[in-house]
Amino acid sequence: MPDPDDKCRYVVDELGFDACVSHRSATLRDDLKAACPKGVDVYFENVGGPTLDAALSLMNPFGRIPVCGMISMYNTGPVGGDADRLPALMRRILTDRLKIQGFIVSDRAAGRQKAFIEEVGAYVRDGRIKYRETIAEGLENAPRAFIGLLRGENFGKQLVQVSADPTRK
Repeated sequence: MPDPDDKCRYVVDELGFDACVSHRSATLRDDLKAACPKGVDVYFENVGGPTLDAALSLMNPFGRIPVCGMISMYNTGPVGGDADRLPALMRRILTDRLKIQGFIVSDRAAGRQKAFIEEVGAYVRDGRIKYRETIAEGLENAPRAFIGLLRGENFGKQLVQVSADPTRK
């Protein structure tokens, strides 16, 4: 499993972010508070669980939370497995007047794919957008790669290569 400190160093040193907080940290809330001393105005939610709890505790009034996923809860069953968080969440939404909205890329992507590929492709080619990949080779390794993704064993985007890639030498 990649070292969370290595991932954070990559985010700060290579990608140029001001700070990085590991969702696996035993002191997640304190780490996040140190990284965001003025609180949080926008939190992009795709993890859920303790990460969401930590972010919620630091949301500024009128903060916004686009919700794209809740990966920590994907395998907990239909109810969620943990104690009922809904009352605490609703209180936080009310008292801080938060705006929470689901975010599904296909809602806004219609007719924009070609322009996106052209614009973002140029950013990737120019090095203005950087990325990392973990590549599992062979379709037979897809289940292991997926389970590893859910456990955090990948560093960057998890891919499964099923044939030779003509774009790589």
